[in-house]
Amino acid sequence: MPPAADTAASPRTEARPQTERPSHPSRYLGVLFAVAIAAAAFNLRPVVTSLGPLMDPVRSELGMNPTLAGLLTAVPSLCFGLFGFAAPSMARRIGPIAVITAGMGAITAGVLARSFAGGTAVFLLLTALALAGVAVSNVLIPVVIKRYFPEKVGPMIGLYSMSLSAGTSLAAAVTVPMTSALGGDWRVGLGVWAGLGALALLLWLPVLRANRERRERADGPPAVPARLPITRSRTAWAMACFFGLQATGAYVVMGWLPKIFQDAGVDEGTSGVLLAVTMVIGVPVSFVLPNLAARRGDQRLFVVVLAAFGIAGYVGLALAPAGAPWVWAVLVGLSNCAFPLVLTMIGLRARTAGGVAQLSAFAQGVGYLIAVPGPILIGRIYGLTGEWYLPLGFLALLLVPQMLFGLRAARARHIEDEAVHPAERVRA
Repeated sequence: MPPAADTAASPRTEARPQTERPSHPSRYLGVLFAVAIAAAAFNLRPVVTSLGPLMDPVRSELGMNPTLAGLLTAVPSLCFGLFGFAAPSMARRIGPIAVITAGMGAITAGVLARSFAGGTAVFLLLTALALAGVAVSNVLIPVVIKRYFPEKVGPMIGLYSMSLSAGTSLAAAVTVPMTSALGGDWRVGLGVWAGLGALALLLWLPVLRANRERRERADGPPAVPARLPITRSRTAWAMACFFGLQATGAYVVMGWLPKIFQDAGVDEGTSGVLLAVTMVIGVPVSFVLPNLAARRGDQRLFVVVLAAFGIAGYVGLALAPAGAPWVWAVLVGLSNCAFPLVLTMIGLRARTAGGVAQLSAFAQGVGYLIAVPGPILIGRIYGLTGEWYLPLGFLALLLVPQMLFGLRAARARHIEDEAVHPAERVRA
């Protein structure tokens, strides 16, 4: 990555945002940063995936009607979208590291406090608090990776994605047996995950302090990047649509895959294990895939391969769900690895950390809002037909526009170049 001084001299480049000078942490701070990023990523999904297995006792004790329970399943995507839009503005005011640290505090407080909630409204409010912390961290962790590890975007996004997948899988797999082992109270089963959030917060506090000390020694904070007119960028829109469509598939799988297998005659225990397989397979792939993707000029090959896995998996589930269930689970799990791929592309499609912040907020904010109706629509189609042919066929068809948007987003482009007004390009 060339230093900023090499690109500032030519008048041709003045109208175009330039790659900022990387901010390399010290060896100690770099290791602490990496551990803190992994810990934060691990906490970004248990707030959601620990609740699903305990939904029945939560609904029963809080008197939550089916409509409110359905709203609760839509709250994560809504919060990820709405609060994600606010992350860049917050980062410009106090810095991305401070926002992520506050996000870890919000996750810890929300997860712990909701386990004491006495009513549905309070439970929803505290869940939203935790999800707000998840949302801003979702957006800003790729930003700190771009700023402090500019030459290791692939490996660091891989570490982030792998830790996120591990947290998702672990919470889904162990919440019920852990709750039983701790006495069977759902409040304990949900509240215990606040301990991991507190651990992540304790790791981010020294990172925040060390970063402030470095900035003070450098006579003040780095320049705040100007806002980009990101809606002018076709790559940004393609990235948002790609993100939204892959999130749609992932949330449908998490919500409905066990039911699909159970309707085909697979017992409940095995169907739960099959869901775990789709999530666990993302742990190693989420580490390897970003490294491979970051080494290429574009990532179109990976977009096509992952979509092909998904189409094969959904077709198999539609035609013979009990015929080769482990194969379909693996294929669908591989298809869902479009998530670490899109995170990697977000880090590569902007020249600066400020550009990554805006692209990450835009892609995830718009994308999660796109994903909100997906699980609801699939459930509606299933309710009308009583079979899974049409819902699974619909998911397979969605992979076609996902692939097309992904091919556009995967091209070697930078949003800063596309966001420059045509008249400015002519003057340059």
